[in-house]
Amino acid sequence: MNLIQWIKLNPCLAIFWKDVMYEIRSRDTLVSVLVFSLLVIVVFNFGVSPNPKNIGMFAPGILWIAFIFGGVLGFTRTFAIEKENNALNGLLLTPVGRDAIYFGKVLSTFTFMLIIEIITFPIFAVLYNLPISALEFIPVALLSTLGISAVGTLFSAMAMKTKAREVMLPLLFLPVIVPVLVASIEASKPAMIGGPWSEVTMWLPIIAAFDIIFLIVCSIAFSYVIQD
Repeated sequence: MNLIQWIKLNPCLAIFWKDVMYEIRSRDTLVSVLVFSLLVIVVFNFGVSPNPKNIGMFAPGILWIAFIFGGVLGFTRTFAIEKENNALNGLLLTPVGRDAIYFGKVLSTFTFMLIIEIITFPIFAVLYNLPISALEFIPVALLSTLGISAVGTLFSAMAMKTKAREVMLPLLFLPVIVPVLVASIEASKPAMIGGPWSEVTMWLPIIAAFDIIFLIVCSIAFSYVIQD
C-alpha cells in the first residue's frame, strides 16, 4: 500500500487530501490570504513607522493581526466549497464520524495557514529589520496556528448556514480567539528580538492549554452544528 492509498483510507487524511487537491487546482484561498496578509504588513509598516526603539513593541502585534485577519478570509472558504453543488450533503452521507470531518478540516486549515506564515514571515522580517532565523518563534507559531484553526473551523461551519457568513464569521471568531492572540503576541516579542527563552516558554503552556480545550470542545460542538 503506497502513501496515497493509505491517506485515502484514513477519513481525516482523506478530507485533508481532498482540500489540498482542490487548492492546488484552484489556488483561491492561498493566493487571496497571502496577498491580504502581505498588504496588512506593508500598510502597517508605513502607518506605524517602526524604529529600533519601538520595533519590539509593535512588530509581533502587526504580524499576528495580519495572520488572524488573513485567517478569517481563508475560513470563509473552508466550508463554502463544501456548500457548492451540495457537496456537504455527500460528505455527511459518508460512513465516518463527524469528528473525523472536523479534524480533517482543521488539518487542512492548519496546513494552509502554516504555508502562509512560512512565506510571510521572511518578508515581514526584512521589512521590519528583524532576524529571519528566529527559531524561538517556531513553537509559538505552531501552537498558536493550531488553536486558531481549531476555533476557525468550527465557526466557519456555523457561519456557512447564515446568509452573511462574511460578517458573522469575524463576529463569532475574533472574541473567542483573543486569549491565544494575546499569548501569541506576548510570546513572540522575546522570540523576535532575541529575548531569553524563559520569556517565550512561560506563554507556551497557556497556548497549548487553549489548543487542547478548544480541540475537544469544538470537535464535540461540530457534530451538532453540522447537523442543524
